Amino acid sequence: MGNMNKTTKTPYFFRDKPIFGLDIGPSSLKVMQVNQPAILASGKIDKLPQVIGYGFTTFDRAATEDGVIVQHEVIAKAARDLFDQHLIGDITTRRVALAIPAYRTFTRSLELPKLQSSELVNAVELEAEQYVSMPLEDLYLDYEVTKQIADKTELFAVAVPKTIVDSYMELAHILGLEPVLIEPTLSSSGRLFSLDNQSDVPTVIIDFGSRSADISIYDGHILVTGTVQAGGETFTNIIKDKLNVTSAEAGLIKTRYGLGVSRRQKEITEALTPILDQLIKEIRRMMRYHEERYGVERPITQIITLGGGANMPGLSDYLTNVLRLAVRHTNPWNYLNYKGLQPPSEADKPMYATVAGLCLANPKKVIQQ
Repeated sequence: MGNMNKTTKTPYFFRDKPIFGLDIGPSSLKVMQVNQPAILASGKIDKLPQVIGYGFTTFDRAATEDGVIVQHEVIAKAARDLFDQHLIGDITTRRVALAIPAYRTFTRSLELPKLQSSELVNAVELEAEQYVSMPLEDLYLDYEVTKQIADKTELFAVAVPKTIVDSYMELAHILGLEPVLIEPTLSSSGRLFSLDNQSDVPTVIIDFGSRSADISIYDGHILVTGTVQAGGETFTNIIKDKLNVTSAEAGLIKTRYGLGVSRRQKEITEALTPILDQLIKEIRRMMRYHEERYGVERPITQIITLGGGANMPGLSDYLTNVLRLAVRHTNPWNYLNYKGLQPPSEADKPMYATVAGLCLANPKKVIQQ
């Protein structure tokens, strides 16, 4: 999604001015910049994008509240410290792409009669009034046309609370950055997955963040989205409460044993089953919607897991057994060339999924703010 400030579509094509990605989590910042890869006629990339610079830092979680930045200076200080002291490689541009947490966005795939661009804006607003629980005046609304055929237009619409976008813009202003793209985290993970050599079949993508599992169905573009409060922190807190251990011990149990074979496997699995049942119920609901909407000619054949919460041992096997579909955990660094740079630790690699997708946005196609 490009210009979140208004619903009119006025693309301004930049030449090769680089951008970098900035992913603001509930208590962490991730940044990354890559050299844009050459795109072949088939739409596939010629070679892996080259990472120029990346980094990660944390900040006090009181600085954000429901996705809104409420203590700008706390995050600005952490960001300056990251840029000055802790980057691996370099960030060479002030033009930034930002991601809004999916659980704070309203997204929907819409099918409308074929309309003029000016009529589409009104039609999207009317639809949004039906499916968004907030007043339209409190939201920025944007859409992307995904398919145009003789008598109808398919598009993907996104609505985001203005308080969130405005707080991100304020942070960018404090840091002297130029925001050129603001999108839901699900759009970033879809762009990252598009580089996968098996991205040409309908796929469920589950992006496990710290607070939520954000689910999308991808077939060339995102068709439908959902979210469940089943992130990495959620798993840790459940293990802490059910096994009566400290937060630190719960984190260790989750990352070392998880749902995998161990003497505590039964105990951990029983603790996490209720939240995993919610996740599975939502995935099945979305898969039914996909089948009803798009027919059975292109069935969903795989599930991809991404994000920091996805590397819990045994999670992929558990989902495979219940959903009867191949589940594959994908490391975002498999899609990147980071030769010459010190790589992050194996444990930290999954957390870069959103920021990697962000910085892969084509700078020629972003919309001027």
